[in-house]
Amino acid sequence: SDLQTDGEEAPNAVEFSGAESVMDLARNAGAYNMRSIDDFRTVTTEELNNPPQGDWLNWRRTLDGHSHSPLTQISAENVARLGMAWSMAMDRGSNQPTPLVRDGVMFLTHPNNKIQAIDAATGDLIWEYQYVFPPASRMLGGPTRNIALWQDRLFLATYDAAIVAIDARTGKQLWRSQKADYQEAFTHSAGPIVANGIVISGINGCELFTEAGCFITGHDPDTGQELWRTSTLALPGTPEYATWGDIDPDRRGGGDVWIAGSYDPSSDLIYFGTSQPKPWAAPSRGMSVDDAALFTNSTLALRPETGELVWHFQHVPGETIDMEVGFERILADIDGTPVLLTVGKDGILWKLNRETGEYIDLLDTMSQTIFTVDRDTGTLTYREDIATAGIGDTYTACPGIYGGHNWQAATYDASRHLLFLPVHQLCSDMTPREVDLGPGGGGYGADVATYPMPDKENQAGALLAIDVRTMEIKWRVEQKALFLSGAVSTDGGVLFIGDLDRRFQALETETGRLLWSTRLPAPAHGYPITYTAQGKQYVAIPAGIGVFRALTAVIFPDIYQPPDGQGLFVFTLSD
Repeated sequence: SDLQTDGEEAPNAVEFSGAESVMDLARNAGAYNMRSIDDFRTVTTEELNNPPQGDWLNWRRTLDGHSHSPLTQISAENVARLGMAWSMAMDRGSNQPTPLVRDGVMFLTHPNNKIQAIDAATGDLIWEYQYVFPPASRMLGGPTRNIALWQDRLFLATYDAAIVAIDARTGKQLWRSQKADYQEAFTHSAGPIVANGIVISGINGCELFTEAGCFITGHDPDTGQELWRTSTLALPGTPEYATWGDIDPDRRGGGDVWIAGSYDPSSDLIYFGTSQPKPWAAPSRGMSVDDAALFTNSTLALRPETGELVWHFQHVPGETIDMEVGFERILADIDGTPVLLTVGKDGILWKLNRETGEYIDLLDTMSQTIFTVDRDTGTLTYREDIATAGIGDTYTACPGIYGGHNWQAATYDASRHLLFLPVHQLCSDMTPREVDLGPGGGGYGADVATYPMPDKENQAGALLAIDVRTMEIKWRVEQKALFLSGAVSTDGGVLFIGDLDRRFQALETETGRLLWSTRLPAPAHGYPITYTAQGKQYVAIPAGIGVFRALTAVIFPDIYQPPDGQGLFVFTLSD
């Protein structure tokens, strides 16, 4: 062995006999003494539906997707006094987590399916859980955007297409339920949410053709038993099946669920967004833009106990440019109407009646060149050269395949009726390619080049404040660096967001005025949160870029973007 100890003469001595292995030995030496959370208070369904002010119990804090906090200790008047409280190094990979906080204990999800319980006031580690996964199941740098918390357990959707439950007190695994075969490319980027006592999650990896296709499942939180499974692609025997034309059911791809759902307890409906059909371009999949391909690029409203599809609304029928509308669903009550708000890569903000799925309104938030938009009906019509493009034909789309909007989720301040939306002002050139349409075939099927929008070379990053009553933009902040984190707003009148240039910023919600910023070791990523511990308010932001760097390092070479530096950085007011 390279590491030798003499237990009789020098019990505390360590001798290295192979210097080349010292680093490996140092990384793996010893074991941290894990502890348990003996006074952990279980999380009830009522608390998930209406969380305590200082906790962050769900992906966007509340199940309605607002990512808004009622905390006011940090305000527009004093936010300039923020300083670092503590930080935590994190595993390498695409770092897109949402920390959860319960009674001053943080549950932090790392790349590589690792979860840590941490004292949220001091940064002291309590316990660590590591799920063991096949390396081949890790997709796109391994983002895990959220976990769920209910009663005394955490729920993790794994790389290898399983769901596991973990004891929140000890970090011990309680059960594991396999959802699909990762060797057919099935995997997870988003975690579950708990709605009406059911653990509900979607799945990814649907670019390859399989008999099952993509789906959403409900699991029993106590046993892990799968209770129901609802396909995100129209099945034989249903009216919607014909929207795929003559394509066989096992040659239909897409309909992934990249983002966790939102839940409305009053109507007992859970809402998910689905992604585009695959391959990306209609000619690559043997279809045209006239083939709607349900239920892709849709909002689905489901019953959490049964998985029954109550209604659906398809935003972009026959999608052909990777313009998915599969991101966060924000549930709001606007002038007495129950509303669902969502934005896709095309930057179009949709406003639907969340009880019926009826179209209400939309807003083109940016200079998109893809569709002609009929705002009265909510109908989008592709530009002619896009609609008629064949294999090998190149067309330009603004915004491009990175958005517009992407997984960097918006925040909604209901008291101000303001939606704060980060967008990327980028364009893409796309060229459809031939794809293997045989058994087990599929894929993305296009060549793509992405670049800043014309006249936006130094303003590619944008943050918009939108009054959702009138669907008008109240203010806009533009900068060279893309905003690469989600956003969080507070009753203190402050909005927090991070960017590619390693800056974590606080802006005034009423005006967009910059109030404070600090520099992180790496680009901000993932989803910031705010919480209380030991009577103080904290703000936390993950950092460490993932696959976005394949784009941003090329088109923004004068912005330093270290490929590592993954960590969590936590701030509070200095005394």
